[in-house]
Amino acid sequence: MTTKTKTRRLFAALAAGALAVSLGAGMAAPAQAQLTAQAPRDTLTLSVGRGELVNLPRPMTDLFVAQSEIADVQVRSATALYVFGKAAGQTTVYATDRAGNVVYSANVRVGNNLDSVSSMLDLAMPEASIAATPMNGMILLTGTVASPSDVEEAQALVQAFVGEETQVISRLRTATPLQVNLQVRIAEVSRSLVRDIGVNLQTFDGTSGFQFGVTRGRAATQYAPGGLGTFAGGTSASEGTTLIPGVGGATTLAALGSLFGVDIAGALDLAEREGLVTMLAEPNLTALSGETASFLAGGEFPIPLSQGLGAVSVEYKQYGVSLAFTPVVLNNGRISMRVRPEVSELTDQGSVQINGFTVPALTTRRAETTVELGSGQSFMIAGLLRNSHNTTVDSTPGLGNVPVLGALFRSNRWRREETELVIIVTPYLVQPVSADQIVLPTDGYRSPHDLERVFLGSTFDGETGASRPGPTMAPPTTVQPGLETGAAQPQQAPAQQNAQAPAPASNAAPGFSFNE
Repeated sequence: MTTKTKTRRLFAALAAGALAVSLGAGMAAPAQAQLTAQAPRDTLTLSVGRGELVNLPRPMTDLFVAQSEIADVQVRSATALYVFGKAAGQTTVYATDRAGNVVYSANVRVGNNLDSVSSMLDLAMPEASIAATPMNGMILLTGTVASPSDVEEAQALVQAFVGEETQVISRLRTATPLQVNLQVRIAEVSRSLVRDIGVNLQTFDGTSGFQFGVTRGRAATQYAPGGLGTFAGGTSASEGTTLIPGVGGATTLAALGSLFGVDIAGALDLAEREGLVTMLAEPNLTALSGETASFLAGGEFPIPLSQGLGAVSVEYKQYGVSLAFTPVVLNNGRISMRVRPEVSELTDQGSVQINGFTVPALTTRRAETTVELGSGQSFMIAGLLRNSHNTTVDSTPGLGNVPVLGALFRSNRWRREETELVIIVTPYLVQPVSADQIVLPTDGYRSPHDLERVFLGSTFDGETGASRPGPTMAPPTTVQPGLETGAAQPQQAPAQQNAQAPAPASNAAPGFSFNE
């Protein structure tokens, strides 16, 4: 073989190899293009009628715009593009080089006055971080604001700016907690003082002669040879005794004597009653910002209502310690709330009788107002200081006006009442905690054993601060192979089945352990 022939064959082999490589590359090109397909890497947000210059990292040869009626593109040079918005919506822009590589790709979102909306939000709410993003004819608000009221304000401002034809969706979050715990303290001290002074006179005659007297009051003093005593009015005296009526009181001074031949019995009644009542209630209630929560610790008492023709219906009225409030979290953690605390109790003063039923009256302390304060700050929303005096004089007409001696025909009552009431509210911004961090009043309580109840007289047992009963783990059990649910079980003899029967289900059931 000559040298020329060898050279020709070598060139033919090289040409065939190059052809095979080119054919293989051509056949693999579609698969490679499918694997390297990429989504737009950038996002460009524009307002209608606004444009933006885009500088490319390297020269381009081809340009693609998905919807030119939404955004149009003008080529300034091989490395610069002008993109401007024409109508609200979303489209895609691609720029490629001569080899088909992507030079620039972006999702173009066009909305109404988006640049002005962002500037307006930055001016109106500088402390907030809000982004306005157009999406298919609507605007999505994302970011963080200080309070729930800022969410509504931002949505209203954007809606007024873009018009009613564009829907505004808010996904804004608040930076402050939304749960508010309200602590209310209601303290009252009431003191009363009553003084009674009364005089009764009566003559008596052991021979059943003529007698007269001046009496008032409910009590009476009994005179007998053995001495004086006191018993309720209306009780008849036994034979050989004399009644000296007196004014109902704690102390009665009686005297017997003869004046101008007339036997006279007199009684001086002195009474002083002092009372002191203190009351303290501290209801606590937690609610979400903007929601109304109510609380009642008390009960209901029935009130009969006449329906006519002898029919009587019953209506119930609440009493006790109640609280209702509506909090709203404002900027910088401040809280505006509408609060209504109330404390009421049953009393016999002012009760009425209806068809043989006694309907009690209520003594009520109630306040309702709106205040604004920060978390942990206290406000006295109500206070009462009352000081009343009452003097009542009962006298015999004519005789009670006689100087000096008229005091024997008069009785008087002097009454003074003093009341001081204070209502204080304290709100807190709170967040939920783990159940292990909450302490209950029943923690550590344990019922006494029979021996402790009978011989030691114990009504309770336990230790302060001890842990409360909790769930316990079930003892471990061994599952035999082939006994899983849905598995085929081999046929066994009855004796063998009893020997391999699984443990009762009660052994594997979880439960609670309570100390007796």
